[in-house]
Amino acid sequence: MENATYGTITRQSGLMREMQAIAHNIANSNTTGYRREGVIFAEHVKAIDGQPSLSMATAAVRNTSTLQGTLTQTGSAFDLAIEGDGFFMVETPDGERLTRAGHFTPNGEGDLVTPDGHRVLDAGGAPIFIPPDAGTISIAADGTLSANGRPLTQIGLYTPADPNDLTRQNGTLFNAENGAEPIEGSSMIQGFLEGSNVNAVSEIARMIEVQRAYELGQNFLDKEDERIRNVLKTLSN
Repeated sequence: MENATYGTITRQSGLMREMQAIAHNIANSNTTGYRREGVIFAEHVKAIDGQPSLSMATAAVRNTSTLQGTLTQTGSAFDLAIEGDGFFMVETPDGERLTRAGHFTPNGEGDLVTPDGHRVLDAGGAPIFIPPDAGTISIAADGTLSANGRPLTQIGLYTPADPNDLTRQNGTLFNAENGAEPIEGSSMIQGFLEGSNVNAVSEIARMIEVQRAYELGQNFLDKEDERIRNVLKTLSN
């Protein structure tokens, strides 16, 4: 197989991955706390003595956008939005995970949880308990949760120890392979939720560009296939 064909096939594979990421972004353009995902292309060149070099394009690295999403007021005492960097930390069956989706509520046991039942952790990494007789709940910008003016705990804000190892686990949940640490300089806003940071119009425009690029690559492969078939047919006569 010629180098140009190798290069086109690897490029087609990368374009397929990018198309999947774009489709996922569009599907979650209205998901609370969703972070846009992209694909990073890289070129690998292999030099062989006495032969032409071989160039391959790969798109195996996914990139998560950290742009702030739009804040929407809900008025709910347990809805929280983060202004600035950082994530809430929640406890899942697979371990601790980070999220920007701040739609929380107390469960039957009084633990503050996500809609999926994952317990929200405080600044010390412990589950947050809301007493049944808590009364009026207020949450300060630094995460201090108070009931009727009496401080109970502080909701934690975290950042990955290594920003480059943040990987999406599922939807709005992220895993930090090297752990997470408290973050300073960001604040919480009670009664608000952060929307998705996906711009649906931009994603659709990008989808059209990727589709056209894929079609060009496919046309090249079809013509190469036809050329090879004609050569083989000529040689067999």
